[in-house]
Amino acid sequence: MLAAGAVLAPVAVTVVTAPAADAATVTSKTAAVTAKKHKSWSQRHKVGLKAVAAARKQIGKPYRYGGRGPSGFDCSGLVQFVYRKAGVGLPRTADAQHRRVKRHVRFKNLATGDLVYFYGNGHTGIVSKVKGSKVYMIHAAHTGTRIKQVLLNSYYRHHFNGGARPY
Repeated sequence: MLAAGAVLAPVAVTVVTAPAADAATVTSKTAAVTAKKHKSWSQRHKVGLKAVAAARKQIGKPYRYGGRGPSGFDCSGLVQFVYRKAGVGLPRTADAQHRRVKRHVRFKNLATGDLVYFYGNGHTGIVSKVKGSKVYMIHAAHTGTRIKQVLLNSYYRHHFNGGARPY
């Protein structure tokens, strides 16, 4: 009888340790998923800065109605293109982009890389620089113009419909 008990004890220990190993694996997987969801501000902001760097390279290219690049863009095509370069997928139109991005931002809280919307979400651009209370964006304005960086002056502030942070 003792010999039988000695044989069963290692089996019982093996059965007990296996679930503990599985629990550790599940815990580490959960921690990895949690870490992905809760990136720090600086980690997330690097994505926005990458998108702005891509937008700067597009300055001077012509506005093209429905343009998605790389030779010409409309406003939402530019935003979609530069964020794709930064690893973030966005919908095609300005309105759909604004609806998809869940982090909405007030004008006073805009940061480099944020998206800005005007005219009831009919126009968009990407914040390229914030210097004190001065905010600049890169955008494709309308037919006959080229992509450029502009100061969000009183005209743009009057038509400002919201900001969003896709990173």
